[in-house]
Amino acid sequence: MKIIVAKSAGFCFGVDKAVNNVYDLLDKNEENICTLGPIIHNDQVVNDLKARGVNVITDISEALPEGKVVIRTHGVTPDIYEKLAEHNLEAIDATCPYVKKIHNLVKKKYDEGYKIIIAGDADHPEVKGINGWCNNSAYIADSPEDVDKIPVIGAECCIVAQTTITKEKWDSINIRLQNKCKNLIKFDTICNATSSRQSEAEKIAKAADVMIVVGSKSSSNTQKLYEISKIHCPRTYNIETFGDLPPIDITDIEILGITAGASTPDVIIKEVLEKMEELNKQENEMNSNEMNFKEAFESSLVTLQSGEIVKGKIIGFNNAEIYVDLGYKSDGIIAMSEYSDDPDFKPEAHLKAGDEIEVYIVRVNDGEGSVQLSKKKVDSMRSIDDIEEAFENKTTVTAKVTEVTNGGLIASAKGVRIFIPASQISDRYVKDLGEYLRRTVKVRIVEFNKQKRKIVGSQKVILAEEKERSGNEFWDNVEAGRKYEGAVKSLMDFGAFVDIGGVDGLVHVSELSWNKVKHPSEVLKVGDLINVTVLEFDREKKRISLGYKKSEDNPWIKAAEKYKVGDLVKGKVVRLVPFGAFVELEKGIDGLVHISQISNMRIAKPGDVLSIGQDVEAKVVEFNLEAKKISLSIKEATPIDTVQPVTEAKADEKGQAEAEEIIPDIALPIEHKEEMTNTIGDAISGLGKISAEQDNEKGQDNEKEQDNGKGQDNEKEQENENK
Repeated sequence: MKIIVAKSAGFCFGVDKAVNNVYDLLDKNEENICTLGPIIHNDQVVNDLKARGVNVITDISEALPEGKVVIRTHGVTPDIYEKLAEHNLEAIDATCPYVKKIHNLVKKKYDEGYKIIIAGDADHPEVKGINGWCNNSAYIADSPEDVDKIPVIGAECCIVAQTTITKEKWDSINIRLQNKCKNLIKFDTICNATSSRQSEAEKIAKAADVMIVVGSKSSSNTQKLYEISKIHCPRTYNIETFGDLPPIDITDIEILGITAGASTPDVIIKEVLEKMEELNKQENEMNSNEMNFKEAFESSLVTLQSGEIVKGKIIGFNNAEIYVDLGYKSDGIIAMSEYSDDPDFKPEAHLKAGDEIEVYIVRVNDGEGSVQLSKKKVDSMRSIDDIEEAFENKTTVTAKVTEVTNGGLIASAKGVRIFIPASQISDRYVKDLGEYLRRTVKVRIVEFNKQKRKIVGSQKVILAEEKERSGNEFWDNVEAGRKYEGAVKSLMDFGAFVDIGGVDGLVHVSELSWNKVKHPSEVLKVGDLINVTVLEFDREKKRISLGYKKSEDNPWIKAAEKYKVGDLVKGKVVRLVPFGAFVELEKGIDGLVHISQISNMRIAKPGDVLSIGQDVEAKVVEFNLEAKKISLSIKEATPIDTVQPVTEAKADEKGQAEAEEIIPDIALPIEHKEEMTNTIGDAISGLGKISAEQDNEKGQDNEKEQDNGKGQDNEKEQENENK
């Protein structure tokens, strides 16, 4: 089999640039990165970026504050750039240069008064982006039939093409437009790389017996390649990975063609090529072995080969051979390799002298006067009909894996050799086939050739059916609050994905523990079996939100039993805010001391008398379990008083001193001078007392305003802290 790979297969320069832009941001340890829609139509690349923290958003409002938004190769409408600026987001514009050129062209002609027509798929993001540059006023046609829906246009018209549209479709649309537009100018904006890729695919498909198109089924350019190849090569397959390739008989393939869409990474193309080369090599080896066996078999027919099936009794055995009494002058010998394909077969456990068995006579005389026998041959002949029936009825066959090859597995079902291609072993990519050795598997026979003794099985189709069945059953019975046991499949920064019976659900990081968790790996590891509860689900989108933390572990439940109003408690100051201080009583439980509850005296800010890490004693004045809030008072336990009030004695002393400064040193009798000084001093002292009282009243009013103004902030702050 000759394999031809298209030179143009894989990333175009625009896609390559866009993907590299994202990976460059990751290499620079940039944060809050997201892409507006999938960066390319390839799940493997998109999932890899997601695993590394790059989110896919569908609207600008979903981006994180001050984040970086990568605009994919398809381009966007002008209002997207405006929204990015309004939300203070940095735009990384990875729009394909060919697409950007169409944007500028459409805007220019629209401003000049032309009516815009776009040849392409109206639902494709590239076409939607182009339409935005003419105020979404364009007529869009993806086929000549769509042109019939366009009214006759008297004004000047301008037509452009989606970059991935085929040349044939572009020409047919323009021919039909001649009856709709009198003044039409055409701009063939099909990407040169796209045209070359499509031409090369057509050339290879014309020569190939089988054509493989690698790429996402949601990729426009990949689907165009598939359509072109299918026209010239009926046996054309569109696969996203090698595991999607259905069973094919490569014995009748002389030329195999491989191409790939512009969104297909080189690593996937390389994997498909390597796997096909392995299958080709294996087929050549199998053909060689079959020819050698055929020559040996035909040679034995010339001698004493009987080919009969007879009965005999086991008379003895060792680790290499089994001796059988056939009732003839010579005993029969079965080599252990001809008794069973089961790698776990043990003679001492499965054989017993005197047991009667059926055997196939390979040779009457093996050169030493003994009869060469085979039990596997009998088993194979007896069960081949059962395998054929299973193939026709599409029933399941149980087999044991006996050998691992480059292209897949060899399994035995009652002596019948079944080949399981690597692509049909599982519904996921299997890196190490060795993990299946000696395992029992259930397969569906997908190819059966009795004459060539070629039987191909697939476990993948059974797994897919079971997954679909269990998934349908799950969605029919799922309800909020229902509990499941599941296995942790993967860990992301935002949570853990758990398999709960063929369906994956997400446990958000906030639902893993009552305490703060920075990463799910602090609580779980991949492979853990855990019990989860369904919080909410969306049947249409197939999304499930799960909860892992248990209500009985809620620290606030225990705190409600431990801390009562009026209790004196000890804690440590962990945060200071303008309206008070948060005191940690135990891990996960913080109480708030309002600024008015710190000291009997008025203070400007909590930091005047408290510091982070300071141990304090306080009194519980309020406990709200529902709101997860504890209010504490230090001043009712051990008040921190650092400000001294103005006393009446000090006011008298101050008034007397000021009075002596006011009264001039004049010639008055001593008794009159003392009397005047006392009188003025009393007056000043009185004013001082009034001022002190006013200050105290003002301070109380300020405290009340502070209490009233910051009470709600206090509750919100503590609620946020608790969360």
